[in-house]
Amino acid sequence: MSEQTYDDGRARNLEEILRALAERIRELDEQGRLLANASELTKLLGEARSELFHYEVRATYDTPEVADNRRIVNDAIQQAEQGNTWQSTEWTEDGDDAPEW
Repeated sequence: MSEQTYDDGRARNLEEILRALAERIRELDEQGRLLANASELTKLLGEARSELFHYEVRATYDTPEVADNRRIVNDAIQQAEQGNTWQSTEWTEDGDDAPEW
């Protein structure tokens, strides 16, 4: 299950990867060496891209339980929109329907 979800610790790590990438780009830009370090940036971008992909896929993953709950809610909403709601009726006891004991 842990492979299918993206926990807070991993999300914080991704944020740090992105900040480190941004900082390195700033440093190289200040030194006028952005393009001179293209291979380094390509590697850093690849790592960030890979982790961003995992975040995007796993942060939106529904566990089977969540997916089933979502389906139940969506079914209820759809039925309500179609007018397929349960209608209550007043029950009154009359002699014919009463069970004989």
